[in-house]
Amino acid sequence: MKWLLIGIIVAATTVGEVLQAKGMRHHGEIRDFRPGALGRAASLLARNWMIVLSIGAMAVSFFAYLGLLTVAELSFAVPATAVTYVLETVLAKYVLQERVSGLRWAGASLVICGVALVSL
Repeated sequence: MKWLLIGIIVAATTVGEVLQAKGMRHHGEIRDFRPGALGRAASLLARNWMIVLSIGAMAVSFFAYLGLLTVAELSFAVPATAVTYVLETVLAKYVLQERVSGLRWAGASLVICGVALVSL
């Protein structure tokens, strides 16, 4: 059961964060932080399907994480779900067309090593 929850968390978090990044790039930078302007920005973001789906995916991730904490220790759950960092790095490169340096790839590789150690 815990591995199923980890899979759900990893998939939902990865999809949610990539959609959030893509949605915010579509929306553009928020520069005006007055209450009325923030309300208009929130209204626009609420109609952005990528943002709405990202919120849904992150909610699924949150509730799956709560479920994981009922069947696994925190010292296992946190490192095991860190594989999202690796998947997000891959998707940032190929879906979001970001430039990912060798240092970031090295960091992602270290995360994979850590997840492997925790899963033993």
